[in-house]
Amino acid sequence: MPVKKILVVDDSPTERHVLTEALQKAGYHVVAATSGEQAVDLAKRELPDLILMDVVMPGMNGYQATRTITRDEATRDIPVIMCTSKGQETDKIWGIRQGASDYLVKPIDASALLAKIAALG
Repeated sequence: MPVKKILVVDDSPTERHVLTEALQKAGYHVVAATSGEQAVDLAKRELPDLILMDVVMPGMNGYQATRTITRDEATRDIPVIMCTSKGQETDKIWGIRQGASDYLVKPIDASALLAKIAALG
C-alpha cells in the first residue's frame, strides 16, 4: 500500500515545519500533532499510512504513544518511525520494542527519510 497520508508528531513547531515542508514537497498529505495524546487521537481519526513520532514531549511521550498506537486494534497496522534527538543504542532498542518499525536520529536527513518512506510503499 503506497504511503499518502503521514502523521507528523513533534512538540517543536520548527521540527514540525521542516518535516511537513519536506514531505509536502515530495507529494505527501501531512497531518500534524503536538503531543502524544493528540497523536493517539489523530491516528484513530485520520488513519494515516505512516506516523513520524518524536520521543521527548510533555505529557505522554513518543514511546508511550507508539506503544498505545501499535497495540490498538484500529491503529496497529500503521507503521511508526521514531524521529528523535535520543540517539543512544538503548533508546533505539526501546523504541523498536514499543512497536516502532524504524528509528531516525535528529537532525533528520530528508532524503534518507523519503527513501525509507518509499521503501514502505
